[in-house]
Amino acid sequence: MPVPRLKAPRIDFGALRRDLELPTRFPPAAQRVADDAVSGGPLPDTDLTDVPFVTLDPPGSRDLDQAMCLTRRSGGGYQVRYAIADVARFVPDDGPLHAETWRRGQTIYLPDGNIPLHPRSLSEGAASLLPDAVRPAVVWTLDLAADGALTDTRLQRARVRSRAQLDYPTAHAALTAGRLAELAEPIALLPEIGALLAGRAAGRGAVALPLPEQDVEPHDGGWRLILRPQLPIEEHNAQISLLTGMAAADIMLRTGVGLLRTMPAPQPSAVARLRSAAHALGIWWPPGAAVGDVTGGVDAAQPRGAAFLDHAAELLRGARYTAFSGAAPAESGHGGVGAPYAHVTAPLRRLADRYATEVCLAAVAGHAVPASVAQALPRLPEVMAGTDRIASAARRSAIDLTEAVLLRDRVGEEFDVAVLDADPGTAKRAPRGTVALDDPAVIARCSGAPPVGERVRVRLVTADPASRRVLFRYPATDPGQEQ
Repeated sequence: MPVPRLKAPRIDFGALRRDLELPTRFPPAAQRVADDAVSGGPLPDTDLTDVPFVTLDPPGSRDLDQAMCLTRRSGGGYQVRYAIADVARFVPDDGPLHAETWRRGQTIYLPDGNIPLHPRSLSEGAASLLPDAVRPAVVWTLDLAADGALTDTRLQRARVRSRAQLDYPTAHAALTAGRLAELAEPIALLPEIGALLAGRAAGRGAVALPLPEQDVEPHDGGWRLILRPQLPIEEHNAQISLLTGMAAADIMLRTGVGLLRTMPAPQPSAVARLRSAAHALGIWWPPGAAVGDVTGGVDAAQPRGAAFLDHAAELLRGARYTAFSGAAPAESGHGGVGAPYAHVTAPLRRLADRYATEVCLAAVAGHAVPASVAQALPRLPEVMAGTDRIASAARRSAIDLTEAVLLRDRVGEEFDVAVLDADPGTAKRAPRGTVALDDPAVIARCSGAPPVGERVRVRLVTADPASRRVLFRYPATDPGQEQ
């Protein structure tokens, strides 16, 4: 019998802010520094306002870190111009605003609004690359050969003016209709360049995980859960950011000082386990194929594909920030990217990006890294690790709460689910698994030992908003107790 349509529930996410001790406002002294900076100092001397930059972000974004302009080079190949918000021009090296950004570390996102790294007068105003406004920016100019290989990198401060604020759904629709150039000529080459860069990524062993993102969004006066697949235009856009991050890492490694985003390469034993999982799930792994070759071709919409990608995600653990001065760090690569990589493209939202960018600017200009930056680098990994944990907890808690609220009146019902993983248990630990519902888009624990990669029927035994806990039972008819 079909379940009657219910109005989307209202959910109070305020408790999550209190539990995680997230700040509700900026200290007055920090806010004053930001407000004074809005009318701030002179713009950079270099004028690139004639370059038709455009931004491309999720719908409704106001904290616009990046704008791009893509062209063909007359001698062959491509030129990528990537303007990044110049946040350092607005934040003094010391004082109350500096201290508050170090306390926050990054912007934290919740379904009902964000907790910004910088006051909104900067992050969604004077420092944001909003359309038709002249802004200070750090402009990367990246020359590519016809095969997408990076041949030259230049970097400078400049004034820029974005021509348009585009969002992913609009750009995707234009791309699908063959009208991307009509929508915005400056990104007409994005699919072509993005595909080339993705091909090069696969060649160096990068790991692509095309898993849809579980998200909470407003709906019908309340909230709902969705699984949002990444659109092709988003994947192409991500390649431009990855390209810039790899260029930044190369500059820092050659200079001998910097802040990298590192991750161990997948261990052979972990790859062997993933290969075994592929065999068990019926996922074809061609002889000699790298992990990324296999994961990139898996359909996450199918239960076995989703289960395989869930296994593959275990390979991408251990990402961290690594500061260095002098010799390159022992671990300088990023296993997911397949190359050294740094965060430099989101300074409005991540503290680390501001400092990594300053290192690159100094290195390209042939100057010493500013003392304030050099002193900050060794402290950033710990600060960013702490705020990464908070951001992850905020996201997971918001989803857990939404799942529990959506299902609280359906305890005892049976559901068809896809089994993502399963733990057979031990003498001291009961078997359990992870299952995914189609509607609502819940991913939750399940007691019992459901078969991985299959669709099975389970019973909902717990949905508690207070503890933000959801639990299913397999098999659905098992009268056993909750584990």
